[in-house]
Amino acid sequence: MSLTLGIDIGTFESKGVLVDADGAVVAEARRPHRMLVPRPGWAEHRADEDWWGDFAHICRALLATPGVAPGDVSAVAASAIGPCMLPVDSDGHPLMNGVLYGVDTRASAEIAELNRQIGEDRILATCGNALTSQSVGPKILWLKHNHPDLYARTAKVLTSTSYIVWKLTGDYVIDHYTAANFSPLYDVNRLRWTQDLAPHILPLDRLPRLAWSTDIAGTVTAEAAAETGLLEGTPVTVGTIDAAAEAVSVGVQEPGEMMMMYGSTIFIIQVTAEPVRDARLWYAPWLFPGRHASMAGLATSGTLTHWFRDTFARELDETAFATLTAEAAASPKGARGLLCLPYFSGERTPIHDPLAKGAFFGLDLTHGRGDLYRAVLEGIGCGTAHVLETCRSVGAPPERIFAVGGGTQNPVWMQATSDFGNVGQVVRKRTTGASYGDAFLAAVATGSASPGDIQVWNPVARLVTPDPAPGAGAQYRLWKALYLSTRDIAHELGRGQ
Repeated sequence: MSLTLGIDIGTFESKGVLVDADGAVVAEARRPHRMLVPRPGWAEHRADEDWWGDFAHICRALLATPGVAPGDVSAVAASAIGPCMLPVDSDGHPLMNGVLYGVDTRASAEIAELNRQIGEDRILATCGNALTSQSVGPKILWLKHNHPDLYARTAKVLTSTSYIVWKLTGDYVIDHYTAANFSPLYDVNRLRWTQDLAPHILPLDRLPRLAWSTDIAGTVTAEAAAETGLLEGTPVTVGTIDAAAEAVSVGVQEPGEMMMMYGSTIFIIQVTAEPVRDARLWYAPWLFPGRHASMAGLATSGTLTHWFRDTFARELDETAFATLTAEAAASPKGARGLLCLPYFSGERTPIHDPLAKGAFFGLDLTHGRGDLYRAVLEGIGCGTAHVLETCRSVGAPPERIFAVGGGTQNPVWMQATSDFGNVGQVVRKRTTGASYGDAFLAAVATGSASPGDIQVWNPVARLVTPDPAPGAGAQYRLWKALYLSTRDIAHELGRGQ
């Protein structure tokens, strides 16, 4: 057999697949892990246990499939949550837990400092992005300010994917799509690292070398082969962030095509022909030269549904989500006058407010658990609609939306998103997600597939069309007004923590 192996490290779970030359999944494996929240606004993973440990465990599980031999694997590709901030020493050993993507808001003071020193307009012009909790540069500066001893020992600053690739190949490398999130250290106009804006953050030789996602980073070392079961010398691609691999898995390729990922967060990627520069959204070069990506993401989506389950339905064990979804479906659209702001870990796009707070509004003694859960799903749907409204306002309306991720199994959530966003959604046959996209990118990297082949690998399975309730427009308007009405209170509460 000729197989490609793809593994994705997610916020709460890692997944892997072996895929044959026709796109059929030969084997799947997964492994859960926890997101660490040592204090409000922080979010971390353990690089060796959660990132590399999961990768090695899943490799071994996949290669234990009957009839599969390590020599059958022609290439390996990884993706992972990102952008993350992980300082490592001169031997590549992590100096602390990996600081996660935009759900970690610890660097708010550094963002404000850099905006004052450089100027927001200059940052946007050079980096294509405003500084937000998604930006890695301020988090490196936070490290310098708060842990100067660790900063002094830092030989490289990596993200999750680049750490895995280093463990596999011994090479420090990062793709352009991920690097664009290292603002203000990456120049999107010249596709290179820069010290023009903030030379005091980090010497550029402490960052990985830049490459494209389907470039070959190196080959599996003897040490990595012993840990994973892979054959020494197997090619390894540069890899990318999980959301980008997920977009590839459902066929997002042409300008106007958008991926909507229903995961621990809602993450949106739209391919565009030209760069979209707006401080409310994120920008990056796409995985292939000559294409661009406009992106957005909520802070808590699937994470919020997990919180709700653990808080209000812990006794239901493995049936919890099915029961909660059935109860939400039994509640009428609009949750009987109940609104939910899903800002339980601040919010990312389009408001970029790390001090925003979650809220239920409109509660009375007749509301039950199903109403609360429907309000959560509709609140996330309203947050997604707010992003889509922003895309339209900057001249980048989505022409076709492909939905993917675990949340696509929740019909109430999917319908709320279509209703409030007034968009249809395409669901493909395989919703495996980023690991499947990784396997496809590995096939493209080695020449056994071309980018257009994903249409054959993963055909369309179903459509979701908007069917909003008569009061949906008013509900969305009130939902937006609720944030504006409570913002000052939320900020005062946040500053007091």
